[in-house]
Amino acid sequence: MAEDGFFNIKDMAQGLRRELSGGISSRIFFGENVMLSVVEVPANAQGDAHSHSEEQWGLVLEGECVRIQGGREVPARAGDFWYTPGGMPHTVRTGDKPAVILDIFSPPRKAYKTPGKGYGTEEG
Repeated sequence: MAEDGFFNIKDMAQGLRRELSGGISSRIFFGENVMLSVVEVPANAQGDAHSHSEEQWGLVLEGECVRIQGGREVPARAGDFWYTPGGMPHTVRTGDKPAVILDIFSPPRKAYKTPGKGYGTEEG
């Protein structure tokens, strides 16, 4: 992490890396009360459905995807964003185009403070 608190979202050397599922990867940036995760979803990929106690916001920065949560499948493109309360199962799926999503968590997810694989939850 940058000691001065300044980052660049396009700098692939920045952030703590985590491999999630289905070829989906993340670069994580965290503070004391909020955590950001830059998620790269390749074309024709789907993550494992999972849930966690932290609340989450997601913003599509690039590309297109389908957000799956609460029994709904909602198409999303660059500029669209959503809210996911803690405990709600969710995932994302892409079609022919990849997507880059900025996830924001509060509080920071403890499992994401170290490099690793998976979602770091009991449900995925």
